[in-house]
Amino acid sequence: MENKVFYEGQVLWSQIDANVHLRHSAYADFCAQARSNMLNKLGLSLTDFSRMKIGPILFREELTYYREIGLDEHIQVTVEISKFNRKNSRFSFRHEVIKENGVRAAVVVVDGAWMNLVERKLTSVPENWLSVIDKIPRSEDYVEVDE
Repeated sequence: MENKVFYEGQVLWSQIDANVHLRHSAYADFCAQARSNMLNKLGLSLTDFSRMKIGPILFREELTYYREIGLDEHIQVTVEISKFNRKNSRFSFRHEVIKENGVRAAVVVVDGAWMNLVERKLTSVPENWLSVIDKIPRSEDYVEVDE
């Protein structure tokens, strides 16, 4: 699992809800940061995206909770790609949010694509980015689709 961890950090007071556990939207924030860290580590920075005027867009985000996460806990977030379409660059990522004791707290699955930020339309990633996408850790059930 260690090579799939792309975010590690402490849960902050501002991320706690009225039930005194990690608020639902903080999970999405942690996973988005993990994806950004992962792409940056593999060779695609936010500057590269900005230069090419391409950004990610999500169509679906699904969160399954398993255990509560509390204030000041340290967590790890994994990232793995579970589906990719080389023709239109649509993707699915799966994340696990792991508590400091090693227990899985949540699984977050997102489906999305890349958007041309000028035209405001979906686009494919540049051909030279595919080598970076090929380095993303793959899930056990990874599939490539051509639809």
